[in-house]
Amino acid sequence: MPRMNGSILVGLAIAGTIGALAYPVVYSYPHRDDAAKAAVVTGETWNTQWGPLTALDRSLIVRVRLAGLWELPAGQQAMQRSTNPAVKEAANHLIVGHNDLDKRARTISAQLNVPLPSQPNAQQQGFLDQMTAASAADYDKVWANLLRTAHGKIFPDIATVRNNTRNSLVRQLCSDTNQTVLDHITILEKTGLIDFETIAEGAAGPSASPTGPPPPVPGVVPPNAPAVEPTGNVVGTSKPSPGAPGVVNTNRPEAKDPNTVVQGQQ
Repeated sequence: MPRMNGSILVGLAIAGTIGALAYPVVYSYPHRDDAAKAAVVTGETWNTQWGPLTALDRSLIVRVRLAGLWELPAGQQAMQRSTNPAVKEAANHLIVGHNDLDKRARTISAQLNVPLPSQPNAQQQGFLDQMTAASAADYDKVWANLLRTAHGKIFPDIATVRNNTRNSLVRQLCSDTNQTVLDHITILEKTGLIDFETIAEGAAGPSASPTGPPPPVPGVVPPNAPAVEPTGNVVGTSKPSPGAPGVVNTNRPEAKDPNTVVQGQQ
């Protein structure tokens, strides 16, 4: 009887050892996709090492790429067709700015596995066609207003994504894009060709309901507003603007070569 009990105990020990060794294999097979499933935060949001990547984040990356696909060729066209130095200067900014942003968008797309288009969309191709069809007399105005309108439309969208995103790569792209878009808006306005009335009407739309202070009353002088100033012995050393008025500082580290980026790596 003692010998039988010993055999039973040995058998149980062996079975326990086999079970312990087999458990990781048995458990891992039905759970082999858990890592991939865990990457999904919601239906359209994915976890990455840089933070969640939303559909809105991915849309901005694509829109930065699309902007370069038509605005850089538009800049090149103006360099060839326009004789206006201010237009040529704006065209130069478009070429340099979108070449830089395109590198950044392609780098981020490689890191985050976001597919990018290779052709402008139909609306953007239509803008290029309008520029091409414009007469020599109308070209500069058509060119400048199409581009100024397009930059104005994406400007608030960049701010929305910059405010909402939890992804550090997208946040940096928003900051870089914001600088470049503001630079392009500024340099396009310096041509003196922008139709601000038309832009304002298009932005307002038929259902706009403006808010803010009431309009001025003739003959009524509003009181002077108190200054916003630091108190105590606070001395600031930074400047509110990086350069002269009307100049946007777009200096930043050189963009990476997207061809050297590996998905999921810095």
